[in-house]
Amino acid sequence: MSLLKTVVLLNVVKVITADDDGPLHLHLLDNTGKNSSTDRNIACYNMADQNEKSFQKQPTVFLNKKSGKKQKNLRYHRNVGLGFKTPREAIEGTYIDKKCPFTGDVSIRGRILTGVVQKMKMQRTIVIRRDYLHYIKKYNRFEKRHRNMSVHLSPCFRDVAINDVVTIGECRPLAKTVRFNVLKVNKAAGAKKSFKKF
Repeated sequence: MSLLKTVVLLNVVKVITADDDGPLHLHLLDNTGKNSSTDRNIACYNMADQNEKSFQKQPTVFLNKKSGKKQKNLRYHRNVGLGFKTPREAIEGTYIDKKCPFTGDVSIRGRILTGVVQKMKMQRTIVIRRDYLHYIKKYNRFEKRHRNMSVHLSPCFRDVAINDVVTIGECRPLAKTVRFNVLKVNKAAGAKKSFKKF
């Protein structure tokens, strides 16, 4: 069963269709069939990004400007520094994530580490594996050790898969076990449990 609703707002027609299986779809049209420039701030925050009870928006962006002049795309993004480029999806995307280092209020400071993606079962959080060598003084040799870390993954990194090598940066505590944020993703192929020294 599909539900069809039509809402008229500022001479812009929104057609919202909802299937039992899929999410809501939003389409903005004006008389010419193109996106309306007067309603671009509504297009910036479409219904696909609103999956919480409260309205999701960036706190530094004011959405209720009077429509007179052409407005540019209302989106806050920044450069985290340290030579890391801001992803294109963070600049042009419509996602809302207050813990994102590019569009949120999280500053990167402290350690910069690398690791291999192990699990992606949490929402916006991944588990990475860091391999290292520990020196045993008695035998004058090294042994292999590893640590698993929970890391926040911003929605601007879309095609992250298991076994990818990610670069992470330290930030303030975001959750009970999360203190790092993904800054860069390198696509790499390798065995799941293979030992890699970073």
